[in-house]
Amino acid sequence: MRDALVAAAFQLFLERGYEQTTIDDIVALAGVGRRSFFRYFPSKEDVVFPDHERCLADMTAFLASGGDEHEPVQRVCDAARLVLRMYNENPTFSVQRYRLTKKVPGLRAYELSVVWRYERALADYLRGRFAGRPDGTLQADVIAAAVVAAHNNALRAWLRSAGQRDAATEVDHALGYVQSAFGNPPAPVALVQQQPEDVVVVVSRRDAPLWRVVQEIESALGRD
Repeated sequence: MRDALVAAAFQLFLERGYEQTTIDDIVALAGVGRRSFFRYFPSKEDVVFPDHERCLADMTAFLASGGDEHEPVQRVCDAARLVLRMYNENPTFSVQRYRLTKKVPGLRAYELSVVWRYERALADYLRGRFAGRPDGTLQADVIAAAVVAAHNNALRAWLRSAGQRDAATEVDHALGYVQSAFGNPPAPVALVQQQPEDVVVVVSRRDAPLWRVVQEIESALGRD
């Protein structure tokens, strides 16, 4: 039912336009009543973004499952990749939504509110990890904003290409900037300290027998 309502809504949005489509039009095409619509979506705007609540819940659970063994900046970058995965599940729908959102100011405002919720989820996680650090809250907020900005920059490039570019590569490249700027560098490889070499010089007669030369070397090495 939920998917049927989304499909009906976008069919009408593409045919008539978003503003010209009413909830009554959507439920009529889907063959259900208004109560069924509001069981799934609080408003017409919500039917345009049907998957963000699930994705936000997945992100929050993913961050909560992380322990101290996870590097925090890497963890929030991985959490942002869950959003990309959601968009990539249905590229055609994602591209249609992107084009629709660009045309409707109210949808752009709604989308910004959704993005802000993702950013808050990332910042809340980082605040917990950075608790007790000088400027820990500031660091958390700045890094969260950087992750969202990098992810969205790459995501929009993919959407503008109508899903033709490699979304994962785009996002990995963008998030790489965040990790290089704010993440912990890899631990340096420990170098084995070389012991200074002992050099022994033995002066012997050219015609000395070999056993005498060996004896002189052993004497110089303290092996008498």
